[in-house]
Amino acid sequence: MIKEKLAQIKSGKFTAERNIQEFLKKIKQEDKKINSFLYVAKKEALKQAKEIDKKIKEKKKVGKLAGLAIAVKSCISVCGMPITCASKTLENYKGTFDADVVRKIKAEDGIIIGLTNMDEFASGSSGETSAYGATQNPKALGRIPGGSSSGSAAAVAADFCDIALGTDTGGSIRNPASHCGIIGIKPSYGRVSRYGLVDLSMSLDQIGSLCKDVFGAALMIEVIAGKSEKDPTTYDEPIKNYSNLKSEKHFRIGISKDFEALCTDKRIYKLVMEKTAELIKKTASQIININLKHVKLAVQTYYPLVYVEFFSGTRKFDGRRFGKKIEETCGEEVLRRILGGKEISRAEYGGQYYRKALATKKEIAKDLEEAFKKVDIIISPVTPRLPHKIGEKISVEDMYAYDAFTIPANLAGICAGVVPAGEIDKTPVGLQVMAPAFKEDLLLSVLNEL
Repeated sequence: MIKEKLAQIKSGKFTAERNIQEFLKKIKQEDKKINSFLYVAKKEALKQAKEIDKKIKEKKKVGKLAGLAIAVKSCISVCGMPITCASKTLENYKGTFDADVVRKIKAEDGIIIGLTNMDEFASGSSGETSAYGATQNPKALGRIPGGSSSGSAAAVAADFCDIALGTDTGGSIRNPASHCGIIGIKPSYGRVSRYGLVDLSMSLDQIGSLCKDVFGAALMIEVIAGKSEKDPTTYDEPIKNYSNLKSEKHFRIGISKDFEALCTDKRIYKLVMEKTAELIKKTASQIININLKHVKLAVQTYYPLVYVEFFSGTRKFDGRRFGKKIEETCGEEVLRRILGGKEISRAEYGGQYYRKALATKKEIAKDLEEAFKKVDIIISPVTPRLPHKIGEKISVEDMYAYDAFTIPANLAGICAGVVPAGEIDKTPVGLQVMAPAFKEDLLLSVLNEL
């Protein structure tokens, strides 16, 4: 447990150096079969660990993350480390500065242990589109870990780090958290700075945390949250002590038949409802049925927005400044999104499809806004089906449908998180909790009760 480990490190009973050494040893022995890391920062991590141990020995003040091993998704800039986005396009590019989130982690004495594998340029839901090979699911070998934050989720699930950073555009933290049986948090849009992130979709992306316990995930959000002068999309909203998790009672829990209808594997919905029943009994809460009539359009709304914004964002990868030309070096899914975004942008001379998607986005956000007038939180499955086997051929439509339950939170800019609900066919299944924008304290309190 993260809380106990931190206490041991700060007291000197367990050193930061030993913590890092044990993780490095495990990564060396076991990551060949998982493929969760693209870069392991052995020298840098050990050096920082020794410096932290020295501060503790000299009784100097240390940060909230003192001595913890933090894995970072390979689309977040860390100075001096290869920021490849799991693509051959950027295979020789190294970060020239620390992203805001990385700077904050280092300021709190967190140790960057390495950069994780991912779907190429965050384009994918399975972890299979990486130019450096697919990531395995440590909890269900042979199956996908989910994506696009596949390596970050797998690294946490395999005990290769304490906490990991992922990014979530339409479910890219929550999807792999569910498949790997861990905790995943997507903060509200504007809660965490995106400065230093190679984003997939500027209007949807958020950086969040993955961990084996709610305390660790909450602590990371507490550290990385806040307004940034370098990111104008961040809001000056109060940051509470998220890691001080208190027992809460009497939640008004929203569930929707509209979500049930989207679940192709009904066993998943049944398991989520059983876990919800446990929460109701434990907290003396109540169920309220809500109408989310537009959520069935979430996938169709999401992809035109992502395609257009991704196409715009990749124009800087022209082979002159940041590596090779993206169209000449990228994989099939990245190219699909670039070409799709190009066509949608100029369709009917005014990007009409993009404008229609924006209008539907507002309707989905309105549905959720109305629902939150009646309920405190909304509970749903995370994915409509179990993770498929690595290499198994599934349609593009089925691949995109993995995010049907998670996309609405991104479209509405609200916060959401995932906890394990149980297993089906020896494969982890998660439960999603959504809360209103900037109500991360409520979200984390509920996740802690689950």
